[in-house]
Amino acid sequence: MLDRLAAAIDRHCVGLGTDTAVPRLFLVSVEEPIEPTDLLYEPMICFVAGGTKRTTAGELSQVARPGEMLLTTIDLPVTIELEQVPYRSAVLHIDDQALTEMLVEMDDTTPAAPSSAGGQVCAPMTPELVDAVTRWVQLLDAPEDIRPLAGRIESEILYRLLRGPLGPVPRQWSPADTATTRVREVARWICAHYTEPLSIDAIAVAAHMSPASLHRHFKAATGMSPLKYQKSLRLQEARRRLVAGDATAAQIAQAVGYVSATQFNR
Repeated sequence: MLDRLAAAIDRHCVGLGTDTAVPRLFLVSVEEPIEPTDLLYEPMICFVAGGTKRTTAGELSQVARPGEMLLTTIDLPVTIELEQVPYRSAVLHIDDQALTEMLVEMDDTTPAAPSSAGGQVCAPMTPELVDAVTRWVQLLDAPEDIRPLAGRIESEILYRLLRGPLGPVPRQWSPADTATTRVREVARWICAHYTEPLSIDAIAVAAHMSPASLHRHFKAATGMSPLKYQKSLRLQEARRRLVAGDATAAQIAQAVGYVSATQFNR
């Protein structure tokens, strides 16, 4: 079954990775070893059909092997290392509304995971889930089928996910006011304002948490403190701009929020 999925990915992946005509589907295909890469992951599920990928966020690390899925539940700056190639994966960018609607439709009797669950978790895919993901990618072979079928198969994938070993984790997408949902909102806020001065006390008040509670829950989810999370975002963007070569180091330092160019250079 994994061979069918890997073959479908190969047929439609352009370069190392590509968006597709199927909404929220991204394909990755890497033949040769590459340098570790820094990326900002959004909430998504990575279904690995071949090769091995390690993602590291702060003090947390996850390894996804063939036949496994990596669920990212929070906006997360990560370092990616491909430990085994060729690497093939299909990525579903999670739509909050679609997931919430599925939770409402289901007989939701499975308890949610503890709020201390990390922002990335890995587990084996069930055969039913592999089959659904394969049919989802194979829609690219028949573009006329994408509009009527893509949403239906995506719903099936979410259903299989919620009924599988990682089911308790995405149940935290519930709109209930929990520490988990507050941490997700804090992470999104920092992503949108990472160039600005960060006040932990002010964010804690907005999140209705004490600074100590915010720090504890945030680090459990992301592997780093809010300040280190902000720093990771700044340095990722700075590295991207330095590679692009369209500005000086001093200009980039200012653009990503560093008041002191000396601090940035260090």
